[in-house]
Amino acid sequence: MADLQDELDTITEAVGGLAPALEPPSRSEDTAPDAGTDALERARSFLAGHPVAVGYTGVPWALRHLPRYDVEFGEGNGSADVPRLREGYVGALFWSLHLPGEPTGDRAARATLDQLDLVLTAVRAHHEGLRLADDAAQITDLRNRGRVSVVIGPAGACALGDSLGVLRILRALGLRLLTLSGVSWAGDDGLTRFGEEVVREMDRLGVLPDLSGASAATVHRTIGLSRAPVVFTRSGARALRPHPVNLTDDVLVELGRAQGLCLVPLAPEQTGPSVRDVADHLDHVRELAGPECVGLSGAYDSGAAQTSDPTDASSYPRLIAELLVRGWTEADLSLLTWGNVQRVLRTADFTARAAQQSRGPSMARITDLEG
Repeated sequence: MADLQDELDTITEAVGGLAPALEPPSRSEDTAPDAGTDALERARSFLAGHPVAVGYTGVPWALRHLPRYDVEFGEGNGSADVPRLREGYVGALFWSLHLPGEPTGDRAARATLDQLDLVLTAVRAHHEGLRLADDAAQITDLRNRGRVSVVIGPAGACALGDSLGVLRILRALGLRLLTLSGVSWAGDDGLTRFGEEVVREMDRLGVLPDLSGASAATVHRTIGLSRAPVVFTRSGARALRPHPVNLTDDVLVELGRAQGLCLVPLAPEQTGPSVRDVADHLDHVRELAGPECVGLSGAYDSGAAQTSDPTDASSYPRLIAELLVRGWTEADLSLLTWGNVQRVLRTADFTARAAQQSRGPSMARITDLEG
């Protein structure tokens, strides 16, 4: 997705024309109620070199539904605009294409493409702060050039209908995650034969399975079938808060064995109303799945209620400060904020290249496998 403007930016930065976007902001009035000011300064210093990759945001939903959303200057009702992303040291974030009401058939495909068109239009309109990114290398390159990467996904499985051709089109347009729920082929009974074919085609394309909200049977079968890491884009620990999208301890252990990734959201109904509550979930996921399998999610601007303490995308320094106080090492924090998202993207791309050597595009339809 590089363009002429990218090349001009590279030349400009080479001669010192653009200041790094992730330098610590000069805000003396900030306080951290959950951690001391020393820990907050340490957190900012750490994040300047290890920014946050946010695994789920509802910015496309907000752009369509909020009365004012000023992406560039933050003078609206949004929670993940460019100024807040800078203040929160966010270097990359996923923009969800999820649809309200779970439409079906052709309507779902059209609505998903409308969401995707909105994403492409919004990012291109704010290219000084945001850039589309398709893989780990592009994300790193954009971070080094002071831009925030927007990665497309997840989309809902309902967008596919019964056509894997739609999946290939969405991947060609930049989709990196697909949520396996809300469809007949990935329901309470798990993956059908067509659902298994969808997962194999996702492996071939480099589209990661998102299992947040999927049934237990779908979760277990997908973990066993997918050669790429599975991702839970917005799940906490059910042992701490019994929300249906949160993960049980046995799933967390299974996720650790499979080297997948659980992205813990800042959402009161899932992880509680404070920074400490979110940190408790991160501690729990790290303990059971391992430090290589935990990351951060926002759920910002998705229409869901936000925590009363970390209120928007600028809150990550306070969360990292809390984890520093709890004794998290910088090595584990670097995996949490940036490294683990990079790993799953790289692994998905490696898996796709290997699969394409032995498998062509699948033309299967539901009627072929289940009719």
